[in-house]
Amino acid sequence: MQVLNLRIMEALEIRFGKAVRRLREKRGISQEDFASRADIHRTYISSVERGKVQVSIAIAERIALALEIPLSKLFKETEKAE
Repeated sequence: MQVLNLRIMEALEIRFGKAVRRLREKRGISQEDFASRADIHRTYISSVERGKVQVSIAIAERIALALEIPLSKLFKETEKAE
């Protein structure tokens, strides 16, 4: 059961990262500029976009604000990402 939960969590992190990257690129924002807007280090943003880190709600909110979208939209986009 625990292995299944880890796989689901990894999939969620990857989907979240894909959604962030897609939304950032759609807006034509470089990763460097995006990191600055979100007040998050660029290497951490890179890790987020690659699905390598678990993002806290506070960081997710900063990402959504930097994308100029509601947090709920970011989560909806995460559900769409495959």
